[in-house]
Amino acid sequence: MAITFQYNKTSLQALEKNLKMRQRTLPTLQNKESALRLEVKKAKKEIEELDAEVNRRIKDYDQMLALWGEFDTSLIHVDDVRMSVKKIAGVRVPILEEVVYSTKEFSLFSSPKWFADGFEQLKAIADVGIRQEFVRRKVDLLDYARKKTTQKVNLFEKVQIPGYQDAIRKIKRFMEDEENLSKSSQKIVKSKREAEARAAEEQARKEAAV
Repeated sequence: MAITFQYNKTSLQALEKNLKMRQRTLPTLQNKESALRLEVKKAKKEIEELDAEVNRRIKDYDQMLALWGEFDTSLIHVDDVRMSVKKIAGVRVPILEEVVYSTKEFSLFSSPKWFADGFEQLKAIADVGIRQEFVRRKVDLLDYARKKTTQKVNLFEKVQIPGYQDAIRKIKRFMEDEENLSKSSQKIVKSKREAEARAAEEQARKEAAV
């Protein structure tokens, strides 16, 4: 990133202001990046745990596969998925609160005894599957925010702050050189005037002697 500036005091003050702002903001961004990185790691671990739970429940389901052929899946239906929004490290993410099911009545006498347990098993599998989707969405949102924050940290740390510091050094060096040149010029002018004054005095003395 090329930083535009002029070799004057006004430009110097503007650059110093921008530099201080970024130096103050950088630690906050670095803390946010660390917090987001930690939250992404925790969410990914949560997905792994949910994956393991899904696999376990599917395995239990497979063991009863012959019986599931008798089950009428139209007896249970997901009516609503209730959620809330929570801020995690400054990022708004959806949080699953409750899955609402509706069930149709069935005859306890004509249906197999395990049907009641079947309802609970299906609910458990659906709960975990839906929760997985929410956690995956959370990971996506947190990881996206983490990447954007990392980009900004790198921009401040590796590009803008060094760029402003370099521009400030150049302006200060230029202004110092100008000041030194001005002082040297003033000395030369002063020495020349003093020499001219001495020469005039000397000429005046010579003329007086004659």
